[in-house]
Amino acid sequence: MLFKSLTKYDTDLFYLLHRPTIKRDCRAIIWMSKTGDGYLYFVIGMLLWAFEQEHGELFLSAALMAYALELPVYVILKKMFRRPRPCDLLADMTAHVTPSDKFSLPSGHTAAAWLMASIEAHFYPSFALLAYSWAALIGLSRILLGVHYPTDVIAGMLLGVTIASLSLFILG
Repeated sequence: MLFKSLTKYDTDLFYLLHRPTIKRDCRAIIWMSKTGDGYLYFVIGMLLWAFEQEHGELFLSAALMAYALELPVYVILKKMFRRPRPCDLLADMTAHVTPSDKFSLPSGHTAAAWLMASIEAHFYPSFALLAYSWAALIGLSRILLGVHYPTDVIAGMLLGVTIASLSLFILG
């Protein structure tokens, strides 16, 4: 009963957030989502490693360790939950983008964005608000594009923050 109730609220919130994007130009939302594809993380890590002497090398080490831990956990969770994406499950719904895989829980873009934001905030606290705002926008973009439910995004956020914290703890 509780699960059905949670699913209903999740679906209702999805529709509330996604509906305004129907038949709209979503290029800005797609662009925001694409900043979470992973290429930007690599560029940031390499630039900091090359040019930022104080924390750059440790930042890159922490990020590489975190992503090496996050990716297998993410894949296991996707295969374990096997939750269909809203664009595949809901009859009156079409996504604005083609998802990279079949399942939605957790949101990988959101997990990666919150992981990166958490590591950035740890090493560069003055950028924390910017980093977390960007991660939140990536998560929101995944809902607006029709490929994730709000709980997928929340689960992705929790996964990213948890793995980042674990990596930072391991590195001391």
